[in-house]
Amino acid sequence: MQAGIIINPIAGTNTHRTVDARVELARTVLSNKGIEGKVIVTGGPGHARSIARELVERGVETVVAWGGDGTFNEVASQVAFSGPVIGLVPAGSGNGLARELLVDWEPFRALEIALCGDIQWIDIGEFGGQLFFNVAGVGFDAHMATVFNSKNGRGSFQYFMTTLRELAIYKPKCYTLKSDQTIMTKRALVIAVANTRQYGNRAIIAPMARPDDGLLELVVLPALSPLSRFWHAPRLFTGSVHRLPDAW
Repeated sequence: MQAGIIINPIAGTNTHRTVDARVELARTVLSNKGIEGKVIVTGGPGHARSIARELVERGVETVVAWGGDGTFNEVASQVAFSGPVIGLVPAGSGNGLARELLVDWEPFRALEIALCGDIQWIDIGEFGGQLFFNVAGVGFDAHMATVFNSKNGRGSFQYFMTTLRELAIYKPKCYTLKSDQTIMTKRALVIAVANTRQYGNRAIIAPMARPDDGLLELVVLPALSPLSRFWHAPRLFTGSVHRLPDAW
């Protein structure tokens, strides 16, 4: 068996384990399991994507992404439908997909499971021509992804404070939604297509979503006033955001 482990050195806060320690741990697990493998550290945005593509071309049987949801998305978008198994070691700021898939939080055990554990099948979505595995959308959540990716800081507190500031000033836009049955135009704070329930950090945007039911959930949150946004924000953490007035 051949495997590739792709490590994002800036995922999460990175205060508990150095990059060198991650590389050494990955090599140790490969050696313990008798697996021939390569450990590669990414050098910047998009690098995990090209590394994963090269590993697929080399014929590896397992590709592991050690990082957050963004790292996994880069890797998995190149590996999906190509044959190799995709593994995940959570090390991001939100780790929404890892939480939903109940991935082990301890890197050593997560690596062992990713390399030698049972295979779990999940659904894959496509949005704007790009594959996604957790949640994709437009509106405030997409705006926050852009804002957060432009910052040097990482971690839950940084994300929380940035979200509060942006939530107060964000201006919802008007969108047109089309399906086989209807066409609807409305201003919305968030339009999300979800394969799993949460963005990350237990912020639940689609309480009914399941990663292996063959369906994607569409969530539309109305264009609330800034005050209403703060009032209803706790719904994201109580699993009741779908009960917002005018939401669907």
